[in-house]
Amino acid sequence: MKIVTSISGGRTSAYVAANYPSDYLLFALVRVEDENCRFPDDKIRKEVEDRIQAPFIGTVEDDLIIYTMLDLEQYLGKKIDWVTGETYETLIHKVNYGYLPNIDRRYCTQRLKIEPMFYWWQKNINSPVIMQIGFRSNEVDRANKMSARLNKDRLLSFKGIVGKRGKKNKWADVFWQQPKFPLIEDGLLKHDIVKFWEDKPIRFADYNNCVGCFHRSPLFLAKMYDLHPNKMNWFSNQEGKQRGKGSWRSDIKYDELKSWKSQRQLELYDFGGCDTGYCGI
Repeated sequence: MKIVTSISGGRTSAYVAANYPSDYLLFALVRVEDENCRFPDDKIRKEVEDRIQAPFIGTVEDDLIIYTMLDLEQYLGKKIDWVTGETYETLIHKVNYGYLPNIDRRYCTQRLKIEPMFYWWQKNINSPVIMQIGFRSNEVDRANKMSARLNKDRLLSFKGIVGKRGKKNKWADVFWQQPKFPLIEDGLLKHDIVKFWEDKPIRFADYNNCVGCFHRSPLFLAKMYDLHPNKMNWFSNQEGKQRGKGSWRSDIKYDELKSWKSQRQLELYDFGGCDTGYCGI
């Protein structure tokens, strides 16, 4: 099998890319259409468009992640394949008719991260691969949740388009990847990862999924209003009466978080994330 390393933009998945050989390095970019979230460097923004072969205005992840991926490619001396799906607005308002993703309906990672990776795989490889996932040795529960979905051949499936039936798309469950957790196998923890990158020329964000991700605690999200007000306003706007239905979380509206007291000493890197393995690692 070919080996693919999934890179989220964080230190941990970057460590896997740097220390465990693979045939391909793969990064999925989440895009938004809001000009208030516009990526500030037009030259780099155009470079991103060339890489993803799609328009790029901005992202609701930390902008620093774009520089992380460019730095990492230079450091590794190896090409990173960038992929992207539809914009987040398209996903919410056209595909899901205004209904927001939440803890119980976590379709965002599936559609914005895993789906574009699957179609890249289908186009470029189209046979089962080993997918290296950056779960650390204290994250066995996350690995176990993923492993529980494997078939008898230890493969994960994805329901994707596999052809046409007349004018309609033909869909099927395709078994495409065998997850591998090298950091768990080697007993590596957060401090091992941080120490490795201390003297390396890579710029990392403190966190590496969407700044308003509903998996984060309200305390974390309130901090994000200090650091990324435009991006957090994007999340608030999706809960507005004219923009969508439902809410990101069942316990609080995002607009309410604006008035929370600033948490200046909050340690961002310690917050957990989704167990799918493609956002917060």
